[in-house]
Amino acid sequence: MIKLGVIGYGGRIQGILKMIASLKADTRLVAITDVRNDAIKAQMRAQGSQGEDHDQVHFYTDADQMLETEPLDGVLVGTRCSLHSQMGCKVLAHNLPLFLEKPVATNMADLIALKTAGENSSSKVVVSFPLRVTPLVQLAREIIDSGQIGTVEHVQAYNNVPYGGVYYHNWYRDEAETGGLFLQKATHDFDYINYLLGTQPTWISAITSKQVFKGTHPAGLACLECPEQETCPESPRNLFLHSAETSRIDELPFPTYLCSFGVDTGNEDSGSALIQYESGMHVSYSQNFYARKGAATRGATLIGYKGTVQFDWYTDELKVFMHHTPRVETHKIDSKAMSHGGGDLVLVQSYLDIIRNPGSGVSVAPLQAGLLSVLMCLKAKESARTHTFQEVNF
Repeated sequence: MIKLGVIGYGGRIQGILKMIASLKADTRLVAITDVRNDAIKAQMRAQGSQGEDHDQVHFYTDADQMLETEPLDGVLVGTRCSLHSQMGCKVLAHNLPLFLEKPVATNMADLIALKTAGENSSSKVVVSFPLRVTPLVQLAREIIDSGQIGTVEHVQAYNNVPYGGVYYHNWYRDEAETGGLFLQKATHDFDYINYLLGTQPTWISAITSKQVFKGTHPAGLACLECPEQETCPESPRNLFLHSAETSRIDELPFPTYLCSFGVDTGNEDSGSALIQYESGMHVSYSQNFYARKGAATRGATLIGYKGTVQFDWYTDELKVFMHHTPRVETHKIDSKAMSHGGGDLVLVQSYLDIIRNPGSGVSVAPLQAGLLSVLMCLKAKESARTHTFQEVNF
């Protein structure tokens, strides 16, 4: 039996654990480190079949104690973002297979510490980068590698986020926890772009804007306490009544919703980056957090001399435009019912593989990919702050 431990039993890791359980892979969650243990026990009891196992789980508030006490075969880290690197380093020191949430770090000191820990560990790591292993990206990689469109010489990538309010209503608005929205969203996009290109970024320049989610309302103002909740389009009431953001009003976390237009609302609400790669080619990337509904888009256009590949997760479609013949190929992917476009299942299978086969198991999203993506995000942040080009190196 594979014995798993968790540091940070949040929603994302719970989803990964459910997927692992669904594979009937003879695994068991045996230990949890969290600061909310009483709430987690109550949650497990309320979940029926899962609740039957909660008595077999050992609970800790100290990760070191769990790692030193429990005979674990693997550990999953799903804390808040600011602790990913610190907890990952602890697991790496014990040479255990690690599933690490993104971003793998939120500042340069933690990034360097994690890089060093990885170099000194025999652990294999699966970083939570599902986009790179979705059917869409795998198909794009197959077409690019075949030479059909020639060498990719330019990329235009985009992410217009339809659920962007989450980054202003709750704890995600705290930049000390998240590190900003390049680290929250672009970390995925930079990674799949690097994966498709198979080459190293060398320079990055970026700019951010905060044009919408800002204002003069008092710090800490809750939506339910705001006199404008009937007119504000971001209030839970109107997200349900008028915007149709949810089909059930009780799905919205009313008590914890904070004002998106307060003086304490963190995070930029759009950002763009230009990235040069070692061949001299460059990528343009842009993300936005106040687009909604049908305006949602996430994907890329990759252009070679012979042709262009274009894909988008919201349409579940990939097109190939040939430049020198009147031919367009359209590939429809049916992944909407799959977690993260089908990428999560591949990550889970890879994680089980590195646990079962320490010598030969292969991570589809290794630590180096997570380190490089965070480095690019941190350099993009510094570029936006200083209005300078930043070299992408440690």
